[in-house]
Amino acid sequence: MAYATAQETDATQIPVVDITALRTGDNPDAVAEALHAASQHLGFIYISGHGIPEALIQSARQQALNFFHQPDTEKEHVKISPQHRGWLKPGAAKMADKAKADLKESFIWGHPIERNDESLHPLQGPNQWPLSNPELADVAMEYFHEAHRVAFELMKGFALGLGLCDNFFLQQISAPLSRASFVYYPPQPEHSGEDQFGVAPHTDFGVLTVLCQDSTGGLQVEDRQGRWIHAPPIDGTLVVNVGDLLSRWTGGAYKSTPHRVVNASGQERISLVLAFDPDADTWIDANTIPGIEAKEEPISCGDYLQWRFAKAFAYRNRT
Repeated sequence: MAYATAQETDATQIPVVDITALRTGDNPDAVAEALHAASQHLGFIYISGHGIPEALIQSARQQALNFFHQPDTEKEHVKISPQHRGWLKPGAAKMADKAKADLKESFIWGHPIERNDESLHPLQGPNQWPLSNPELADVAMEYFHEAHRVAFELMKGFALGLGLCDNFFLQQISAPLSRASFVYYPPQPEHSGEDQFGVAPHTDFGVLTVLCQDSTGGLQVEDRQGRWIHAPPIDGTLVVNVGDLLSRWTGGAYKSTPHRVVNASGQERISLVLAFDPDADTWIDANTIPGIEAKEEPISCGDYLQWRFAKAFAYRNRT
């Protein structure tokens, strides 16, 4: 038995886009053009010039490791809530009906909403913070806000690339459904086989994913010819990819591409993930973009995510 394999990639397949001029406003159109081109090809982009302090990234990774290195009995105190906040244990996520359960485990939090009542969407509610890691909450929320800022800037760039006003995708963000997660991938045994993954092949559910990899590697992306290619870490960059909702919102012009993780390094791997989504009642309708032909019926962001979460996470279907 062996690991699932992938081909080496080159700079032409997953481009690096420096978004400094978008962030500063010095030359947003040039950055928007580069983002637009990359999103129509593979939908995966390395982002440099993102502005997240390296010290914060290192602190977030350390807090994540501190959490995951605890016994499961400690992590159970913040086990995943009905609002998808807290610890998601190994094997609790399954990306397709015939796939094996993922090896990864996650700690998840989101836009802070302290109340928990029937007026909220099922994916909104209080975050859960482990008492055994008192520093985790502050670091995690700081990282969430920094990564969310990057997502906002990128969404402005995508809008400009489509010839829209820069706030087109950001008109409803008072209570976003965005989620952040620390994701832990254990070293994957070779004998587990080619059909076992840290996370199995899938496309991301929402609008946009902002990923900060560590130096371990393991991310693989399916190219337009159906070949799996490596997306190795590049110092100082984030990996950004189009999600299903942004692809739907742009009538398929922007590509949501299958990807997976195979941690064949023999080392543990930590990812810092931000899944950006607007408010639950945001209408995802490609007909609102001039020159775009809708391929699917309009749907609210909240309804779509609730449907996808029910398919992927077994805990949401318990009676």
